[in-house]
Amino acid sequence: MTKILNVRQLSKTYTSGAKKLRILDNITFSIEAGETFSIVGPSGSGKTTLLGLCAGLDRVDEGSIALCGESLDALNEDERALLRNKKVGFIFQDFQLLPTLTALENVSVPLELQGVKNAQHKGMELLQKVGLSDRHDHYPSQLSGGEQQRVALARAFSNAPQILFADEPTGNLDEETGKKVIKLLFDLNKEMGTTLVIVTHDLDLAGMTQNMLRLKGGKIAVAETILSS
Repeated sequence: MTKILNVRQLSKTYTSGAKKLRILDNITFSIEAGETFSIVGPSGSGKTTLLGLCAGLDRVDEGSIALCGESLDALNEDERALLRNKKVGFIFQDFQLLPTLTALENVSVPLELQGVKNAQHKGMELLQKVGLSDRHDHYPSQLSGGEQQRVALARAFSNAPQILFADEPTGNLDEETGKKVIKLLFDLNKEMGTTLVIVTHDLDLAGMTQNMLRLKGGKIAVAETILSS
């Protein structure tokens, strides 16, 4: 199997005033292409920091990360942004939709910026997959939290990413809505053959993935296989 994410001896330290805070300490793991993977741990354990580093949103202090066959250390800011645009998808807890764009525009505009032909048609197809084609002309403020996250799902899959990072994707949703969004996430992921990495404090959600990494105090507490396939 091809390793789509390879993390080796990763450490990250932030400076706060006169103090240095070691957020992540000697983290090593890898993820196979097509795998579903979860990173869990209590607040302050370094989950979101680790996700940002793996996605190339920030640089490591020590160690190395290879994403989609590219060494992130060797890429400059523009090259890492290009890698994310072409091969990476994101879903965030707070949706991060642009408030001045409709649901369709939130999905199709990123495609248009990448020069994709028929971007609006593709955007409508994706909204249909998440059950929101009839809400395509609504703005985020006119949509419920669950609907906004479904738009964010459609946007995340719009560039057919090789890997998708989801940071607490149900954190702002009620339990029932969260379950519906997660089912959509896993269904779309399976349909498109994407590698899925979920950061969550929800052990039930983590239990739906094939492999799980538990963090505690910035270190790996345990890495375990949940599902064999």
